[in-house]
Amino acid sequence: MYPALMNQRTHLSISPTLVGAVTDLTTGAATARLVATPEMAADDRGLVHGGFTFGLADYAAMCAVNDPLVVLGGAETRFLGPVRVGQTMVATATVTAEKGRKRTVEVAVSVESTVVMSGTLTCFVLDQHVLDG
Repeated sequence: MYPALMNQRTHLSISPTLVGAVTDLTTGAATARLVATPEMAADDRGLVHGGFTFGLADYAAMCAVNDPLVVLGGAETRFLGPVRVGQTMVATATVTAEKGRKRTVEVAVSVESTVVMSGTLTCFVLDQHVLDG
């Protein structure tokens, strides 16, 4: 368990093998990492499906907001390079704007020093759990 998890207030039941584990968490920012496993491969050459890369970015964004009632409202992303089975992806997320319930979060996912995905995620902090409304 990473020390940052002691301060984490959202997505506490998420599987670290599917969308990553938080490695750093500060006010308005989070870093998470995910090792690409063979189950994530889209083909026999070991290309990882982009949904896992996006899932890591989304998880980092939720943790950057760090509210128990945060949800994703929209995303504008760019996939900039492939990820292969066995590689470790690291997502960094920073809240760049806050207006009422809306949070804008900039994310980047890297493998080593290469950014493989970047984007802007729009998150919302709700008054109640999304399944209660």
